[in-house]
Amino acid sequence: MNICYVEARCECVSDSVCVSLTVIYMVFFHLSFVMFVWSYWKTIFTRPANPSKEFCLPKAEKEQYVKEERPESQQEILWRAAANLPLYTRTGAGAIRYCDRCQVIKPDRCHHCSACDMCVLKMDHHCPWVNNCVGFSNYKFFILFLCYSLVYCLFIAATVLQYFIKFWTNELPDTHAKFHVLFLFFVAAMFCISILSLFSYHLWLVGKNRSTIEAFRAPVFRTGSDKNGFSLGFGKNIAQVFGDERKFWLLPIFTSQGDGLTFPSRLVNIDPEQPTVSLQPEANKSIEDVPASPLSESQNHLLGNEQHANNVTEHLENDTGSETITIIMERES
Repeated sequence: MNICYVEARCECVSDSVCVSLTVIYMVFFHLSFVMFVWSYWKTIFTRPANPSKEFCLPKAEKEQYVKEERPESQQEILWRAAANLPLYTRTGAGAIRYCDRCQVIKPDRCHHCSACDMCVLKMDHHCPWVNNCVGFSNYKFFILFLCYSLVYCLFIAATVLQYFIKFWTNELPDTHAKFHVLFLFFVAAMFCISILSLFSYHLWLVGKNRSTIEAFRAPVFRTGSDKNGFSLGFGKNIAQVFGDERKFWLLPIFTSQGDGLTFPSRLVNIDPEQPTVSLQPEANKSIEDVPASPLSESQNHLLGNEQHANNVTEHLENDTGSETITIIMERES
């Protein structure tokens, strides 16, 4: 009598555990599936961001640019038009980056996509799997799409693994369903491997604050190429893509920092085209007391009050006036 009671009790506990696991599996499955579809949808249907009108040549200068045949004259027109634009990158030859197809001056990190036939802000790559260009406006959605697709495939592979083992040990019933189990496990496992490699690579790019294009070809600044020119540190690099509020990081809603036209730069190298301040300090005033030159308006907008690089150039002359000592101080905070 007691044995029957214990067996019945065990069966009830086993049934309750199975029901609990089923509920957990169903909730996790649908949650990961919904997030996967949501992020995939946002990646596909979010239109790539394009340069604003201020980067377009005025009508008169555009006509003059088209009439000019010499590249030197064309560059002079572009230099005049870009004088007040926040541009810090150049072509490999040091010229202004201009798109003849879209007829716009390219902002920093902007590239022309031949598949979309448009210039895309902070272009990463054109993805055939989403039939869209991945750039500033949908890069976060693309990362979340990879994340939730990886979670979804891992969940499928993990839950099917026990039946896959039973298939090889001949413990599954001899039905057509066992071939479905075999197919499902192999497909989920193969997608896991491929998505994991792509997801890991893009997480590395986010941590370095690089796009796929910049990983293969370092951006060229006024002082030369620098593959880490846009890197501000791991935490700030992550925040540029996912935003400041962590509660929105896992949701496919747009929270990226900036406008896609200007980006913070480390400004490691001294920019010869940025104004410096030449001071003649008094004899009783130390070098540390000399105020740093303020950043230009475009630099303040670019850095977003997060990183400041102050260059101070002081010219100290000795009593004879025959020797000039130039001291350049650089500070980052």
